[in-house]
Amino acid sequence: MKASGLSLRQSLALFKDKRLLAIFILGCCSGLPWVLIGSSMSAWLQESGLSRSAIGYFGSVFAVYAINWMWAPLVDRIDIPVLTRLLGHRKSWVVCCMTGISLCCAAIGLTNPENSLLWTSLLAFCIALLSATQDIAIDAYRIEIIGEEDSDSIPHAASMATSGWWAGYSLIGAAAFYLSDADSLGWQHVYLFLASSVAVLLGIVCFLNEPNTDRVAQQQQAELRYQQQLDQRLGHGVINRLSSWLMVSVVEPFVDFFKRNGLQIGLLVLSFIFLFKIGEAFLGRMSIVFYKEIGFSNSDIATYSKLIGGWLTIAFAITGGIINTRLGIIKGLFIGGLAMASSNLMFAWLASTGPDPQLFAAAVVVDGFTSAFATVTFVAFISYLTGHTYTATQYALMASLGNLGRTTLSAFSGELVDYLQGDWSLFFVLTALMVIPSLLLLCWIAYLMHKKEQQAH
Repeated sequence: MKASGLSLRQSLALFKDKRLLAIFILGCCSGLPWVLIGSSMSAWLQESGLSRSAIGYFGSVFAVYAINWMWAPLVDRIDIPVLTRLLGHRKSWVVCCMTGISLCCAAIGLTNPENSLLWTSLLAFCIALLSATQDIAIDAYRIEIIGEEDSDSIPHAASMATSGWWAGYSLIGAAAFYLSDADSLGWQHVYLFLASSVAVLLGIVCFLNEPNTDRVAQQQQAELRYQQQLDQRLGHGVINRLSSWLMVSVVEPFVDFFKRNGLQIGLLVLSFIFLFKIGEAFLGRMSIVFYKEIGFSNSDIATYSKLIGGWLTIAFAITGGIINTRLGIIKGLFIGGLAMASSNLMFAWLASTGPDPQLFAAAVVVDGFTSAFATVTFVAFISYLTGHTYTATQYALMASLGNLGRTTLSAFSGELVDYLQGDWSLFFVLTALMVIPSLLLLCWIAYLMHKKEQQAH
């Protein structure tokens, strides 16, 4: 996690790697579902007359992202009939999930939250479940296709994943908001457009290369080792084979994580991941409601928050990959956390002035840079800590903890605004302060890692 010795020219040259294009495309696939059940859905619910609290609670469908580690071992080890043979293990899971997302999105276009909120909610939950499962395979794909021997490329891969996520979320999201403001189009038509966008990405994914790893062989060796131990104690039997499979699939990934990092550092890392992006999540959950309440139209939101913000975040994410290569991950995380929290104060300023387009644009620029920088560093940090034998399960464990804070606690963001009696300025100040506990943990982690390295030498 230390700073790389690469020159700026060498760091830029790493972006020529064709594998990074595949990571970017899969990032788009990962970001687009957050348009379907996130920003677009929030705007539709607000226009349908739901309260801020109700919109905040609706976001609890994202809670499945916080528990996807529970079925990550299945994604890691179970092949999908026919598709795995044709596409490869990781791609087959992505294609299967994206097919379901596209169908559910089209089905949402046939509902109306005003009259059938239950059906809209159930379909949104299905999209969240499929998307959370898809992310397990996408994250594993990104780590495996780079490989442990290319550690200098990990920040670049993280930057392309972040850029792709924002391309799917912001650029396609901007098109959705523009369409929603068209006189002849409603949100139902917008969701049919979004369903077709998912289908287009699905077709592109089919042509990507599958990672080539020895993960399966290593897992089989571990499974054989467990089975031999059980056979010596209990004798041969089918139960031993099943128990060995479960041990390697469910238990071994977590044992391996704490064995490589140590129990104390491992627990501190998981705590840090849980807390790091809570403030950003509170802001994100209520941002669309805030924009609309202070007087911005859907087209304004599309132009400033989605279109301008999306392009800037994509560019800043690439820049963030280069900077983090030079700074090192721990230092980059600390700087990114402070910057991310400070940018929230721009929205507090916007709340006090009203719908000022220039200030809105400035807030989007600052937030785009800080969010991209912090996210790239965060993704790279988790990627460094993930072992390549149990990629999907270990990464899902850490990513889901980050999502747990972002999705479950942020569901109360609407309640917080209501408790503050609509004082948006104070709300954004509080979101800025939420990063402090995680930065204190990061200092502790950095100290322990430095001490561990000294003892190793």
